[in-house]
Amino acid sequence: MESFEQGYITCAFWSSLTEDGTPFDAVENDPAPETIAQMKADCAAFQADNAALLEQAREYTTDARQGHDFWLTRNGHGAGFWDGDYPQELGDALTTASKAFGECDMYIGDDGKIYLS
Repeated sequence: MESFEQGYITCAFWSSLTEDGTPFDAVENDPAPETIAQMKADCAAFQADNAALLEQAREYTTDARQGHDFWLTRNGHGAGFWDGDYPQELGDALTTASKAFGECDMYIGDDGKIYLS
């Protein structure tokens, strides 16, 4: 798995909570295969759509951090591309690009697997 994807997936599990408030990285449930496939597809699409911006961002942070910021920004968390690690114009452009992907939530399905909504 590439570092952008790893940063994105790690952040998703760390920052998302189950219905009872437990972080997903603390539950023993496995993600459904389609969950990881969708996360990787979203990362690939974001990277393809924003290759020039992400290349500029490498001057300020790592690929893993960019994946982390993509998850946080698209889901409206209190941190992300806009919060100071990047020059304002670059952060604003990456924020707009992230928001275009819409929000994405995690949940545990009836089969005990972790899914995205």
